Amino acid sequence: MCGLAGEIRFDGVAVDIAALERMTQQQSDRGPDSFGMAVTSGRGFGHRRLKIMDLSDAAQQPMVDPQLGLGVVFNGAIYNHADLRRELQAMGYVFYSQGDTEVLLKAYHAWGASFVERLNGMFAFALWSRDSGRVLLGRDRLGIKPLYYAEVPGGLRFASTLPALLAGGGIDTSIDPVGLHHYLSFHAVVPAPYTLLNGVRKLAPGTLMHIAPDGQRSESTYWLLDYARSAEAESRSFDDWKEILLDSLRLAVRRRLVGDVPVGALLSGGVDSSLIVGLMVEAGVQGLRTYNVGFEDVGGEKGNEFEYADIVAQRFGTVHERIFVPEAQLLRRLPEAIRAMSEPMVSHDCIGFYLLSEAVSRHSKVVQSGQGADEVFGGYHWYPKLQDSAQPVPDYLAAFRDRDHAEYRRTVQDRYLTTDASAAFVDAQFAAPGAPDPVEKALRMDTTVMLVDDPVKRVDNMTMAFGLEARVPFLDHELVELAARIPARHKLAGGGKGILKEAARQVIPDAVIDRPKGYFPVPGLKYLQGDVLANVRDALCGRAARERGLFRQDYVDQLLADPGGHITPLRGSKLWQLGLLEQWLQTHVPA
Repeated sequence: MCGLAGEIRFDGVAVDIAALERMTQQQSDRGPDSFGMAVTSGRGFGHRRLKIMDLSDAAQQPMVDPQLGLGVVFNGAIYNHADLRRELQAMGYVFYSQGDTEVLLKAYHAWGASFVERLNGMFAFALWSRDSGRVLLGRDRLGIKPLYYAEVPGGLRFASTLPALLAGGGIDTSIDPVGLHHYLSFHAVVPAPYTLLNGVRKLAPGTLMHIAPDGQRSESTYWLLDYARSAEAESRSFDDWKEILLDSLRLAVRRRLVGDVPVGALLSGGVDSSLIVGLMVEAGVQGLRTYNVGFEDVGGEKGNEFEYADIVAQRFGTVHERIFVPEAQLLRRLPEAIRAMSEPMVSHDCIGFYLLSEAVSRHSKVVQSGQGADEVFGGYHWYPKLQDSAQPVPDYLAAFRDRDHAEYRRTVQDRYLTTDASAAFVDAQFAAPGAPDPVEKALRMDTTVMLVDDPVKRVDNMTMAFGLEARVPFLDHELVELAARIPARHKLAGGGKGILKEAARQVIPDAVIDRPKGYFPVPGLKYLQGDVLANVRDALCGRAARERGLFRQDYVDQLLADPGGHITPLRGSKLWQLGLLEQWLQTHVPA
């Protein structure tokens, strides 16, 4: 994994090399191993490298192939790069490195922009042509790797993180009302292309941006998730689907073992991560390192799943590390986690994931992680409620949305009022073809939108803060496509994720499968108490917040009067949403 940055000029002015260097260096945590820049007339590209595939300098970036007249900066991992290399070599292409980056150059030359359809992996890239002057930006199908961009006078800039763009300067940092509406409705999810800032946008997953030398831009979508299935697929038995699914999971896990450094695993003790560990050992991984983070028990709520992670670690003989985080440390280091956020993220486990990543990075550079299974295989409580729903959009919003539009209007100042953008977004998503069943409408949106800008973004930001690469087998696009063909009734069986749990029984102990699902909120962030409450109050009532003028003071006062009494349907704190946003803005966009 890495961090990339670039500036493309359309006005004949030279690239701002100082700004490009600031954008690139701001991402040094993402790529601590090396640094490079390439600047030509009207184009400049920067890169920070984390060495995972081909540890030699032959794979250094920016990578330029003078013979082909192409160059690339790339963030991610292409798991089938060896197969593509062999195919390209048979076509006459000669390679000088052993990693996946050079494969992108040759593949683009051989197959044009459609080469992305052949990639299995996670990626964001900028690829340029010396002779035509065209630039191609691309992002993987499920948005595992981020790519932000911003218009500047006479040009366009892009980077792997939003703060990197801000480091370049000259960005409109005013608040986008639509982005704000999404943030306050979808527990901080702001779907592409929006961000909270008017001057910054992000490329949507499964999308290419084609940029001409004169600045003309167009986007093309190369992947959409389709839940249509044949009559044979609809009638296939549960047991047959279970075997097909397990084979696909095996392949997804095996693909993510590629690399020139050992691959570890994050082991929460839940079904998803435990299954990944079991399949990694089954695939032949020796001395597998596994990691589990836990917190203090508070108010009768259990703060860890150490016992279940231990069962799995002992079963498979892993080199297991328990990482216990006292609440005092968790909250003391919260400002660091906020600095690591490309966009504000209210999820309680951001800080836990941040500290876990720090500990893991001492021993591993790559880990597999279990994010995505709940969205792909129907693990959340609102999916059963949508079965046979006559009003799927209102029913989804009632279960999922943090505040309705009427409350939004009571939350923000007049200049940020807008139409009910979030309800309109859900309505458009549910109306799109390819998912006729209400449950599958929600599964598709959660997999391709909500997952991308909540758990997946969280994993990327928190792990990359310590130069740690996280791979997510449940988001292998072929596995996701397979899951879409499995009838919803098989996914919702047994209270949710039924087909996945039954497949897992062939690999991991029943004790890990047949227990209540764990959920470990950080009490200080859910109920807001002590120093965290004081920090939130200071952030929302201080001079910077007053000058920014985002929120209505009477609404803020109402939340502050009862910090633990305003909880969203998904068990988040409405006060923390506001406080986190203001703290993020004060960290990254000071007034």
